[in-house]
Amino acid sequence: MKQRVITAVIALAIFIPLIFVGGTAFNILVVAMGLVGTSELLMMKKKLLVSFEAIISYLLTAVFLVPNAWLSFLPEKVTHFDLAYFLILFLLLNSVFTRNRFSFDDAGALTIGSIYIGLGFHYMMSARQSSIWMIFFALFIVWITDSGAYMIGRKIGKHKLAPNISPNKTWEGSIGGTIATVIVVGLYVFFLQAHFTYSLLLMLLLVLILSVAGQFGDLAESAYKRYFDVKDSGKILPGHGGILDRFDSILFVLPLMHFCGLL
Repeated sequence: MKQRVITAVIALAIFIPLIFVGGTAFNILVVAMGLVGTSELLMMKKKLLVSFEAIISYLLTAVFLVPNAWLSFLPEKVTHFDLAYFLILFLLLNSVFTRNRFSFDDAGALTIGSIYIGLGFHYMMSARQSSIWMIFFALFIVWITDSGAYMIGRKIGKHKLAPNISPNKTWEGSIGGTIATVIVVGLYVFFLQAHFTYSLLLMLLLVLILSVAGQFGDLAESAYKRYFDVKDSGKILPGHGGILDRFDSILFVLPLMHFCGLL
C-alpha cells in the first residue's frame, strides 16, 4: 500500500501540473504514455521491444495518436488512415518474411491494440485542447467511478459482476460508483455549465453513460490480461502496474465523448 501511495503522489505531481500547462508539454507526455502502452501490449504478446513488428506497432500507434499538425509533412491527399493502412500491410508482410513465426493473429492483435491505444490517447489531447474543464470532466468520471465502486463494493458488495474476468468487482460496487459519479460530476457540470454546450439534464445522462463505459474499459483490459495470463500490463508504475492498467477506463471514455460531440 505504501508503494502504491508513493507512486500515485509522484505520478499526479507530474500529470496534474502538465494538464494545467497544456500545449506541447502535455502532448509529449501523452504521446510517451501511448508508446509505453504499446510496449506493454508487445510484452504481453511476448514480442521483442526492438524488432520489425515493434517498430511498425509504435509507428502505427503514433499515426493515430499524434496531433494532426505533427503530420503536416504528408502529401496533401495522404491522410492518417492512408499511412496507417500501409503500416498494417507491413505487419501482414512480416508474416511472409518470418514464415509465420509472426502470424496473422499477431498482426491483428497489434493492429487493434495500436488503434485502441492511439485513438484513446489522441482524444486525451483533444480533451485538453478543448478546455481544461473538459479533460477534468473525463478524469473525474473515471476516478470517482473507480473509487466509488471500490469503496461501496468493499462495504456492501455481494453479487459478482464478472467473476470469470474480474472476480473482485460487484454489481453493488458498479451501480454505487456510477451513482456517486452522477452526483459529484453532476455538481461539477452544474457549477461550470457555461463550459458545456449541452443542457444539464443531457449532461447528467452522458455522465451516466460514460461512467458505465469506463467500467467496460476496465473489464475489457481485465479480459485481455487474463487471455495473456498476466497480472498487470506492465511495471512502470510500482504498486499500480502499467500505463494500460491506469488508463484502461479513460481509453473507452474519451473516444465516446468525441462520438457524443463533447470533443
